[in-house]
Amino acid sequence: MASFSSLSTHFPLLRASCALGLLALAACAPLASMPDPALRVSGIMTPEAWRQREQADKLAVAGEETQTPASWWMAFGDQELDDLMQRALENAPDRRLAAARLRQARARRNLARADYWPTLSADARASRSPGSSDNDTHYQVGFDASWEVDIFGRVRHTVAASDADLAVAEADLAFAEVTLAAEIAREYVTYRALQARYAIAEQNAQSQTELLELVRWRAAAGLVSDLDVENARILLAQTEANLPFLVNERINALHRLDVLLGLTPGSLESTLSTPRPLPQPPEKIAIGIPVDTLARRPDVRAAEASLRAESERAYAQGAERFPQLTLSGSFGWQALSSAALGNHESIVRALMAALTANLFDGGRLKNRIAIQDAVQEEVLIRYEQSLLAALAEVENALAAHAAGQARLALYASALDAAKNAATLSGQMYQAGMSDFQSVLESQRSLLAAEENRINAESDTLLALITLYKALGGGWTYEAPAAASPSSLSAESS
Repeated sequence: MASFSSLSTHFPLLRASCALGLLALAACAPLASMPDPALRVSGIMTPEAWRQREQADKLAVAGEETQTPASWWMAFGDQELDDLMQRALENAPDRRLAAARLRQARARRNLARADYWPTLSADARASRSPGSSDNDTHYQVGFDASWEVDIFGRVRHTVAASDADLAVAEADLAFAEVTLAAEIAREYVTYRALQARYAIAEQNAQSQTELLELVRWRAAAGLVSDLDVENARILLAQTEANLPFLVNERINALHRLDVLLGLTPGSLESTLSTPRPLPQPPEKIAIGIPVDTLARRPDVRAAEASLRAESERAYAQGAERFPQLTLSGSFGWQALSSAALGNHESIVRALMAALTANLFDGGRLKNRIAIQDAVQEEVLIRYEQSLLAALAEVENALAAHAAGQARLALYASALDAAKNAATLSGQMYQAGMSDFQSVLESQRSLLAAEENRINAESDTLLALITLYKALGGGWTYEAPAAASPSSLSAESS
């Protein structure tokens, strides 16, 4: 490193030092006007409308409302779901982790901004050489200050990078809340659907038990063979065998909810044990257009802020190619006795200006810049991936919701037919107009139709929840004012 410094307690020498430093800076002035490298942006074109336009138009709210409400789950009209969401926002581990990372990012931002200001220190010391007398003791009290003049923007761009890192942490917290809300809603719907499936299986087992008693009575009367009895036993056993499986799945869903809320497994059992119907979804939701979704989604905002942070770091790395000016000074008192400290004759002061420049480092700086360029390219690619993933998630959720609605309507019709068939087959069997095989088939069809309808209803709800998440629901985003790297000011928090 090449350096220039001037140290003096006399003002004439100080003026000479400053003049020489200004001459050196004037020689470097052309370097200071180095053009800023343009921030590379993604070449991905955002579509004007969704490909699943028919489903989007079917769900879309009339008018200009395009903002998905933050508390979108309240539209389902389920108080227990609302209570779970509130508990999650207060105690969920995923949200607490993201909040801790946000506090870290805010502290790092404040730490970076501290470089705008000079450092000031104070010291007091007394020293004496070995073998010397008490009269040779040297006393010194004073203050030292130093400040790096940010001529070429290294500190400014470092602070801008930390500001962008803070924006990433804020978006990550929002994304954690969005994901948490969606996961809780999904597990809650899954839990309620398993309760409904258990109730259906239990009700069918009861009906099949009554059917078995009827067949046994007819067999005892010699009206049917023992084969009908065994077939009835098989049907009942198969239905009852599904009950432990549904209980196990319901317990697993309950425990997943506990973990999401930061509770000991089993804590919610008493709260959610009473069966309730599945939440009723709203008929209309705010869909908006693709560009609205990309502006709202916190993961996209995080990727964009991360790209901005790495770009600012590239600026900061480039600034290290130019000289650095450091101003420092000291003021204090020194004397051969503590009583003499504070006298005018004991005052000492010094000012120094140091200009340092990198002449040769074996390519270290060049390779650090190359590394940062590659990092910026990597983050750009990740940003493009986040855009594509966001668009695909919405399209997939719209398609899944449309398919779920179609399946639900068809399964509802099939359930009506299965109920009618089960009633008719039972009546015809008791009248001796059909064999027991038709009863078995109608009973199996009824159970399957009831389960299919519940599954279709829960799948449609899950698709809608996924759509809310894909649209950025659960987070209200306020766009920051646009600012270029060169216009960033040295604001302190």
